[in-house]
Amino acid sequence: MSIISLVTGWPGPSGFGSASTAEEVSEGIDAANLTAIVTGGASGIGLETVRVLAMRKVHVIIGARNLEGANKAKQQLLEQNPAAKLDVLKLDLSSIKSTTEFAHNFLALNLPLNILINNAGVMFCPFQLSEDGIELQFATNHLGHFLLTNLLLEKMKSTAKSTGIEGRIVNLSSIAHVHTYGDGIRFNKINDKNGYSDKRAYGQSKLANILHVKELTRRFQEEGVNITANAVHPGLIMTPLMRHSMLLMRLLQAFSFFIWKNVPQGAATTCYVALHPSLKGVSGKYFLDCNEKRASSYARDETLAKRLWDFSKNLINSSYKV
Repeated sequence: MSIISLVTGWPGPSGFGSASTAEEVSEGIDAANLTAIVTGGASGIGLETVRVLAMRKVHVIIGARNLEGANKAKQQLLEQNPAAKLDVLKLDLSSIKSTTEFAHNFLALNLPLNILINNAGVMFCPFQLSEDGIELQFATNHLGHFLLTNLLLEKMKSTAKSTGIEGRIVNLSSIAHVHTYGDGIRFNKINDKNGYSDKRAYGQSKLANILHVKELTRRFQEEGVNITANAVHPGLIMTPLMRHSMLLMRLLQAFSFFIWKNVPQGAATTCYVALHPSLKGVSGKYFLDCNEKRASSYARDETLAKRLWDFSKNLINSSYKV
């Protein structure tokens, strides 16, 4: 997508563009037979994603750290749409224990799972380690979602097989994936405070989100599984995600107001990739403004994707003590 398309909102090949909203890209879609999980679905574009999926009759499970806030958001959505099917489960993606408990609690509900939207994240945090001793942005944005996806894969596979309906995994990445460390992923220094950059650490985690769907796609195709996995950049939206850099973001917004989106526009690409029938069978891709875009060279590196997968499994196994 060119800067002109971004500014004007002109649609791309999909028929949608930067000005499209989540309601517009999902208009006419009846998803009454689908169940979805949306992480971080209690605020920002996650909440808008939940709202629109529920409008399309999807049964949505919201994964959220703050149960009080999530239940309040659920009640507000039910006031707008009394027929919405919504549930809330506790989820802190920076915690291996919490992520594992969320997966077990969801599986105990004995529901199908058609769509997994890995939406939650943190951004530009000062250096800190998670309770498992892992750099917080990598732990929350990538590792938690990597673990959650793996814990739910068998459920997604069985759902796709029994229903004949394609499963879809959507990772929220960012155009910031291009601004990472020199080797893409700092495998040997993932938790090292020396050389830490809050901006590059964020870019690293967003690169990991794309590499994750790339390796998932390779594995799905190898197994012949009816599930797709894609990454999206939602665009620049002023949400609570930016709480660690609000002053900087507001200054940036003042000088680049013409490329910023509102929340309904910010949730559009997620809803498009999660629901639109035109993307049946499309996997391992990166989308921006509801159109496929070429990701960075690191993000297209199959060897790096495989290495990240193995590294992530080993990091979880070595970090989590029952």
